[in-house]
Amino acid sequence: MDVLRISTVCLAVSFIMGCADPPPPKKTVFDPLLQQEERARAAQQAVDQNADATRKAVEAQERGDGQDGDGRP
Repeated sequence: MDVLRISTVCLAVSFIMGCADPPPPKKTVFDPLLQQEERARAAQQAVDQNADATRKAVEAQERGDGQDGDGRP
């Protein structure tokens, strides 16, 4: 009876271990696309920062906040 119980437990454990999900692969087919998207986001952030700086400079000139104080750049 003990042999049947041990073999049943071993069979159940091996079945559970066999059906466990394997670890995901480290590199997938989507990696190049994700890297490209990350580079595009970084480029867009740089463009946005430059646009903000330009916008602030134009607004400062429109208000007459020139560097030499007479309203001219």
